[in-house]
Amino acid sequence: MKKILMVALVAAGLVSCSKNPITGRNQLTLFSESEIQTMASQEYQQFLAQNKVVNTSANKDAEMVRRIGQRIASAVTSFYNSKGLSNELAGYQWEYNLVDSKEANAWCMPGGKIVVYTGLLPITQNEAALAVVMGHEVAHALAKHGNERMSQGMVQQLGGAALSVALANKPSETQSIFQSAYGLGTTYGAMLPFSRSNELEADKYGLYFCAMAGYNPQEAIPLWERMAAASGGNRPPEFASTHPAEETRIKKLKEMMPEALKYYKPVGSK
Repeated sequence: MKKILMVALVAAGLVSCSKNPITGRNQLTLFSESEIQTMASQEYQQFLAQNKVVNTSANKDAEMVRRIGQRIASAVTSFYNSKGLSNELAGYQWEYNLVDSKEANAWCMPGGKIVVYTGLLPITQNEAALAVVMGHEVAHALAKHGNERMSQGMVQQLGGAALSVALANKPSETQSIFQSAYGLGTTYGAMLPFSRSNELEADKYGLYFCAMAGYNPQEAIPLWERMAAASGGNRPPEFASTHPAEETRIKKLKEMMPEALKYYKPVGSK
């Protein structure tokens, strides 16, 4: 089975391996960005229709989510423009919504479709800490981690030999893998996981985007200390988990902090 999977990955990689211009890392990406964004927009609107969206104009927390999202989007756009990579944001139409849910979660789909759950706010506790989380999720989208894990899921489920046919003729399977990749319509634990390297990559660039948006990236340390306390120790050992253990994550964040602080320019956030 491993040999078959490796052959499939190599075959797919010959035509579908690309280098992310920000991270510099080669990735298996079987889907074009426009395909991913189209699916993301459709699934995002369906998600919003099926969940309770908090009205921005009548709620300070929803307004905070919108404010952070706008600042991060502006910072990302400026950063990409400065690198001559504005084309990488083609099709991005940023949206930011707060959803009423006890789940402590947030995510960003390709194309800038962001959701924060109200259950996360008691842990973030302040605007800068929430910006750290949202920067992390935006970094996942910009680093194309979703495309990467969708592509891996497609190879595993449908096999490399018929990938081109599968992508064209099996839309239901493609949609199912998309939903699993982004945790939509699934129970907790069914989502295709980001790898540990993906998580740390999102931590790194998330800190940068948070700092560029005018939020103190140092809020990441107490945030993850609160995350660790909120988990109550109910995490598997690091070797059995795709996410870094909180103590490892905090150590890595501290190592990333000097570089992140170079981007930090306070803007007097509320």
